[in-house]
Amino acid sequence: MDKLAVAVVGLGQMGSAMALNLAEKSFDVMGWDIVPAVREQVASQGLPVGKTLADTLRGRAYVLSSLPNGAIVKESWLGKEGMAELADAGATLIDLSTIEPAAMRQVAIHAQGRGLKVLDCPVSGGPAEARTGKLIVMVGGETAAMEQALPLLQALGSAIRHTGDVGSAKVVKVINNTMAMGNLLVACEAFALGEALGVDSATLFDVLSESGGRSMTFTKRFPPALKGDFEPRFKLELAEKDLALGLSMARQLGVQVPAATLVRDLFGQALEEGYGGKDAVALLAMCRGRIQKQAGK
Repeated sequence: MDKLAVAVVGLGQMGSAMALNLAEKSFDVMGWDIVPAVREQVASQGLPVGKTLADTLRGRAYVLSSLPNGAIVKESWLGKEGMAELADAGATLIDLSTIEPAAMRQVAIHAQGRGLKVLDCPVSGGPAEARTGKLIVMVGGETAAMEQALPLLQALGSAIRHTGDVGSAKVVKVINNTMAMGNLLVACEAFALGEALGVDSATLFDVLSESGGRSMTFTKRFPPALKGDFEPRFKLELAEKDLALGLSMARQLGVQVPAATLVRDLFGQALEEGYGGKDAVALLAMCRGRIQKQAGK
């Protein structure tokens, strides 16, 4: 049986991890990134990389994109040199990025107008889950297209959840990240307060990780932070970008979301204080510094 031919466009932390996972699971994978140094790095790990985007997409039944924001997704999908133009007739284009639903619908309409199938598939999980195929995959699009793509989607994730039409999965993903980052911010502030009140950090984590205040974000992100490790598994600026997407959706609906607005403001303050490029859990360092300063310690 022939291997399923897949292209992965965007070889950052998530895209490269997904591509390598698929390659290990016997898919015929070709990668592409606009940055030559990124292509070289991924090629050094044994993943075939195309010389051009057109070369990468040729003969691929599925084209996956994992890109930083909606503007780059539109640039990559649309136009004479875009994915929708270069993909083989009948191919399925799958976007895994976290972007605004309107941008997803725009690129989908264009691609579908060329006879391509489109799935809107943001994921929950980080590079570690992407590398091992344990992501949660949210799917917006036609049921038939999703079912046809199931072998590929199931290789990416341990759970596949159909959310409705194209664009709906982006809504769910942005809402998820808004909740997760709100949870993280409150956890960082509360944890720093507990430390300032004299509780040992390891003891505090051990108890809280089994108690009602815990969240998946807390139990996943705090262990490295407590060792002083703020290496980016999910960059603070990406978290702030996703929070901004949530606020944009609220504005379009004409509603106020004061809690999410405050969360986004505080993430912005963390960026202004120099925590950009670090993991979102670097909020803990900001909260520690603020509480210690106010307490005169």
